[in-house]
Amino acid sequence: MSLASYRREIPQRYRLEALKNKVSGKTYFPPRHICPKSKSREFEKVVLPDEGKIVTFTIIRVPPSNFTDQAPYAVAIVELNNGTRITTQVVDCDLNQISIGKKVKIEFRKIRMDGNSGAIYYGYKSVLI
Repeated sequence: MSLASYRREIPQRYRLEALKNKVSGKTYFPPRHICPKSKSREFEKVVLPDEGKIVTFTIIRVPPSNFTDQAPYAVAIVELNNGTRITTQVVDCDLNQISIGKKVKIEFRKIRMDGNSGAIYYGYKSVLI
């Protein structure tokens, strides 16, 4: 199996899927195999909402080598409308517009590419609404 097809097999990476524990009712993203709260292994697949609000954020000015072309950029913890929290990059806005409590929409976007002919990595990014 190629790297590209392997990565497409990870549903939470491409379809905003999480697992909700049937005993505790807690939703986990990324999914877990055992609920730390109830110790149960009984889960159901749920699709997460694509809107939420910024809980906290930071501006990255000295990025890792794979992201130097994007600096400075913002990374936020977003609480989705169902209470699940995810970490995403905030894009398509002036960094001064970002603040705690701002509403965002989650979009599926290209994260980075390995060279000119390498693998393309996709994931979630947030845009202000």
